[in-house]
Amino acid sequence: MQQVQITAERLKALKKENSQIALIERICRCRISIDQDGLITISGEDGFGEFVAKNVLFAYGRGFEMKHAELLEKDDYYFLSVDLGQIFGSEKRIKQMKARIIGENGRTKTYIEGVSGAKLSVYGDTVSFIGSQLQIEEAKTAVDTLLDGGAHKTAYLKMEAAHRKNKARIHNAAF
Repeated sequence: MQQVQITAERLKALKKENSQIALIERICRCRISIDQDGLITISGEDGFGEFVAKNVLFAYGRGFEMKHAELLEKDDYYFLSVDLGQIFGSEKRIKQMKARIIGENGRTKTYIEGVSGAKLSVYGDTVSFIGSQLQIEEAKTAVDTLLDGGAHKTAYLKMEAAHRKNKARIHNAAF
């Protein structure tokens, strides 16, 4: 049995997605129940299926659309979350960092997702990633640069360099 707690806002949205819950239950071969306090319990015969369902629901709780959270059902997709509250002390600084990651009209977030292939969610005090190990590594390179105070151009250049390096590594491994 696995349990996960998500924010009330995301829990309310999850309850509206009964078909999505049923899909997770079917794919992960488990049963999902939500108690009156909002605690989500996942039970089943397969411990790995429970673990995957927990990760999908946790990612959904961190602000991802269900279609992106469900990517975690695949073997080569991972989830990473960075708690900005542990890095920056003040709410004002956290808000500034979130704004830097999202960018004007979402352009920075969109660019990072486009180059790296990872999905990003900036929700609450966290920035979270879903993707392959290499995709997350590339996206995190850009985000870390922004969190360290680097310019957007520098963050993009570092991410693009990591992307080229990974692409060359994959290409060379194929031969």
